[in-house]
Amino acid sequence: MATAADLSVKPSSIDPIDVSRKELYAEDRWQEPFRQLREHAPIQWVPDSEFGPYWSVSKYKPIQHIEALPKIFSSQWDKGGIAISGDPALLEKYNMREPMFIAMDPPQHTGQRRTVAPSFGPSEVAEMKDEVQQRTAEVLDSLPIGEPFDWVEKVSIELTTGMLAKLFDFPWEERNKLTEWSNYGGDVELIKDDGNVELRLAKMQEMGAAFAALWQERLANPGKDLISVMLQSDAMKDMSPEETIGNLILLIVGGNDTTRNSMSGYAYGLSQYPDERAKLEQNPDLIPNAVQEIIRWQTPLAHMRRTVAEDTDMFGPMMKTGDKVVMWYLSANRDEEIFEDGEAIKVDRHNARRHLSFGYGIHRCVGARVAELQLVTLLEEMAKRRLRVNVLEEPVRVPACFVHGYKSMQVELSRY
Repeated sequence: MATAADLSVKPSSIDPIDVSRKELYAEDRWQEPFRQLREHAPIQWVPDSEFGPYWSVSKYKPIQHIEALPKIFSSQWDKGGIAISGDPALLEKYNMREPMFIAMDPPQHTGQRRTVAPSFGPSEVAEMKDEVQQRTAEVLDSLPIGEPFDWVEKVSIELTTGMLAKLFDFPWEERNKLTEWSNYGGDVELIKDDGNVELRLAKMQEMGAAFAALWQERLANPGKDLISVMLQSDAMKDMSPEETIGNLILLIVGGNDTTRNSMSGYAYGLSQYPDERAKLEQNPDLIPNAVQEIIRWQTPLAHMRRTVAEDTDMFGPMMKTGDKVVMWYLSANRDEEIFEDGEAIKVDRHNARRHLSFGYGIHRCVGARVAELQLVTLLEEMAKRRLRVNVLEEPVRVPACFVHGYKSMQVELSRY
């Protein structure tokens, strides 16, 4: 990792660019603003945005450095948490307490993460393979060939929601609720007016009530699901209702939105690079590397946020205690110093696995292996059937700067 001396930046040579604006993502035109930031202002103070002032960090090495220093750059939920929208004043106004372990600093973070992490270990994920393969095969075999359909609805949502239901042992017939709760839990735009904040709170309370019932059920009949794991651990068995809801939001959004939008990114991205798609079709051994490249290229969570816990000038400009620091993974994953021609998909890219889509350091995504399993299995099953996704029109994208994804995408399948 680079030293602080290596990361010192010159004063910004361009006016502030607010890359939190939702239209940049809805219209898929964020690429050029980030390129300008990486070149001219990799760490820039943005004094005005709809989310308040923030430090915008757009290059790979400074982001990696910030992630490695949790004592200086805090994830703590009551300081603002992990998204640009986090605001302690909102917490007080709406009593919106949603502590979750990704939005905690050590030592509390350490104990809760250690509780959940074994459920996503190598042997546990390996045991999931057969069922993931079976469900993926069933979904693909149900799709029409040569007829339009919505890939997001029929494939991405169906596969990821099914996995979530399995992990929680959630009632299968009600699994679509997990998608709805994920959509509300991960939407940073909802904090901008009172009506939407209250709607989000109502949905989170609905989710909390449903899982409270499951919690009581698992107290009497514990299993191997995530709820049972949490209630049997010293670090999580006595969580407050707010903490329980917070961690459920984390696991549902993390397990749903990220994988779902990478699956959609696979369909859309390879359609934009037909030569790379052909290379992958001719050599299925590239699938594991291609999955890492698609995760890098899509970057399903555009940013993570930290709050300055103590004044620091390690990057040159002074960052003050309480300042909001937004780390743009979406931009870092295209940093020309790390990824040559980073705007393009290259299924055989030699360093695709270096992407920051899963984060870095103590907060690296605990479910990364499950996401990789689902994506590798999808590509393997597509290859077995010699299926190709043809995107028919530009997708409808999520209009927000946190979850970077797709609301719908009309496609047609063909054989190759």
